[in-house]
Amino acid sequence: MAALLFTVVMGVQAGKYQNFKVSTYIRAQDVARMDDDKFLKSTWETVSSQVDLDKIYIETHRDAFTVPEKTLLKVKKFFLSKGLEVGGGITFTRSEPSDFETYSYAREEERQQVKQISEFTAKFFDDFILDDFFFIDLKNDDEISAKGSKSWTDYRLRLMADAGRELVLNPAKAVNPKVKVIIKYPNWYDHFHGLGFNLEEEPGYFDGIWTGTETRDPASAQHLQNYLSYNIIRYFENIAPGRNYGGWVDAGGIHMSMDRYAEQLHLTMLARTPEIILWNYMQLAEVKISPNMRRAWQDEGSNSFRYDEMIAPYVKDGKTITPTTMARFAHHTLHQTDVLVGKLGKPVGLVSYKPYHSSGEDFLQNYLGMIGLPMDMHPQWQEGRKQILLTEQAAKDPQIVEKIKRQLRNGGDVIITTGLLKVIREPLADVCELYCADLKAIVNDFGMSGKSEREFIIPQVKYFTNDAWEVVSAGRPLSGGVSGYPILLRNTYSKGTLFVLTIPDDFGNLYDFPAPALNVIRRVMSKDVGAYIEGPSKVALFPYDNQTMVVENFNDQAVSLRVVVNGKVSALRNLLTGEKMEPQEVPISRYRFFGYAEGQTVFNLTLPAHSYIGLEEVK
Repeated sequence: MAALLFTVVMGVQAGKYQNFKVSTYIRAQDVARMDDDKFLKSTWETVSSQVDLDKIYIETHRDAFTVPEKTLLKVKKFFLSKGLEVGGGITFTRSEPSDFETYSYAREEERQQVKQISEFTAKFFDDFILDDFFFIDLKNDDEISAKGSKSWTDYRLRLMADAGRELVLNPAKAVNPKVKVIIKYPNWYDHFHGLGFNLEEEPGYFDGIWTGTETRDPASAQHLQNYLSYNIIRYFENIAPGRNYGGWVDAGGIHMSMDRYAEQLHLTMLARTPEIILWNYMQLAEVKISPNMRRAWQDEGSNSFRYDEMIAPYVKDGKTITPTTMARFAHHTLHQTDVLVGKLGKPVGLVSYKPYHSSGEDFLQNYLGMIGLPMDMHPQWQEGRKQILLTEQAAKDPQIVEKIKRQLRNGGDVIITTGLLKVIREPLADVCELYCADLKAIVNDFGMSGKSEREFIIPQVKYFTNDAWEVVSAGRPLSGGVSGYPILLRNTYSKGTLFVLTIPDDFGNLYDFPAPALNVIRRVMSKDVGAYIEGPSKVALFPYDNQTMVVENFNDQAVSLRVVVNGKVSALRNLLTGEKMEPQEVPISRYRFFGYAEGQTVFNLTLPAHSYIGLEEVK
């Protein structure tokens, strides 16, 4: 079938977004600089001429500096005069250059400073955001003494949950009863509890939360995968339904390409969040467009994010403007995405249970998202699902094995990772006697599922023959070779099936699984999703409850895929062009986990590098 290419749709009313707001944020030190009229007006001219904004957040405090009241009022008045909504912001740091030094909440003097900053900010704004740093990273003598015999995690969780009420929320509302105090959580959610971010309590009493969706360069210190820009929004929405107000993306990663920045914006909005903050105002004004931001794949000319179109001169208010900063990338990407997201329903996916304050196999769900498994992370156990994915984090729940049994007795599937198996091996033996400890294997051959391009290390899973069965296996070599080990293992219990998914020591080696092995894994785990994709890794599927989906390619080259719908449909319609894809004739397989079953509908698809397509099932 000829390649089905995504067509960029740019016919959107300038200055307005139909499905979300677009905002930006000004740091306190830059607000102070705006006391200079020339600086204030020139930066606004640069930013506003290149990107449409609905709201601006004006920060009052950062790094032990508070903006003078006179300057704050002047800047607020200026932006109100430009037709923007205006909110406030606070960053509770004493020194970002000193390892992001926070306030010390065991010191009464510093507690009072936090309280006074909250009261000051509430005087001027009816909503304000706490940026990223409402945690504690200090181990000074006062904190050590206050901690006593508690663990640092337990101490900090209690300290900061109380500080949020006593020093921020209650003082702010005493000054301004209308004020909404919103806590913004950064992107490193799996480590929050260690520094006092309390996802169990804080979203319940703050007026809303905000979400850091910056994934930047995966090679940088945090090593966050692209998919997190979507996944974290959905996780926080499940923590605070209807009160997760938006996503937050900065310029990190733009050195990789314009596409890497655009993808973060796009994925944030695919999660159906109502607002996005472009961090920050000065980046929009000063991060210059560079030819280095254009990569070779742009020569295909059919990519979703088109550098050449983004930097082309345009006319606004009768003036011809040549784009100069990254603000123009944001403008194009968000207007383009606005057209698509209005056609999408509520996101759905494979439920993954992550209890509050849990650790283990950190950020694994984002790697799984990058191999085409749609994630739906929840802090509470979800009943009534056909399938539930459990990583090592689920061991935080002391009742986890009983919940696994209940799911299986009800006829559902449970998919556990090798990380969880290691932790709950003994109690899980009542379901299936499995062993996974320190034994390792080096593999590169998946037998009938193909070979990987490199060798990598996996944990060995041991089981009793004929009590459990391998669905996907790997060895070195496996075909006509020496030994093999399960990659996907299954065991029956009551009316359900327990699967064990082997996770490589380096999660990134999931991307090295050959496509046929990934296809089996996706097929097995698609019962609640209704569709799955076949093809290489670094392609994600985003399904919605109105029988729409988005497929996105994060590879540096075009990929050929199949979309498999678990039901009979007559076609898939491109949500933006209206073009229909016709189903393929495929043989029916008699094997449960391989090939295609009666009733499935299969479509061929080609996606250019760093591109996406929105599709709708046609009955």
